Amino acid sequence: MRERIPHELTASVLAATTAFVGGTALNLPPWAIFISWAGLHLMGGPSLANATRLWRAMPVGSAFALAIVVCDQHLAPHVDDARWAQNALLGAVILVLNTALMYTGRLRPTSLVPGMFLGFASYFATYFGGFGYAPGNVWAAWLSVVAMNALGPVYACLAHRLTLPRSAAPSVEFPPAAAEAR
Repeated sequence: MRERIPHELTASVLAATTAFVGGTALNLPPWAIFISWAGLHLMGGPSLANATRLWRAMPVGSAFALAIVVCDQHLAPHVDDARWAQNALLGAVILVLNTALMYTGRLRPTSLVPGMFLGFASYFATYFGGFGYAPGNVWAAWLSVVAMNALGPVYACLAHRLTLPRSAAPSVEFPPAAAEAR
């Protein structure tokens, strides 16, 4: 059986469309689609079960990253301006909240810890990269990255669906005597 459309073409055409999905008007991070698209394939490929697990985990990871940024922003002015002091504060905030994130992975709905870390990293890249419909706004960055990460499994499923193999048309074999009679 052959693919309907080669996967390389399907995935490339879909990848090209990410430039238009919020790219210019809303400054959404199109690369966040690729993070969850790849994550779905790392889980074994497109399926509703895998997509659901990823959709539950990634926003949670992004929420923990948001909490780290908010805590650091609120606590940093109360600490010495020295770089080592700021780094120590950030390290302590990450230690506490990352530990909470890891324990959250023990809960059944959020048991996909790598998915949470994909959302975690996606949030930091969105916020510190100046993406989102309101760059520099912690909440806009969260909404923007969650929306774009949610599209990754959709893209993965589309790519998979468009490249599903075609069934070969059944060939009709005529016995030699029947072929002569035609």
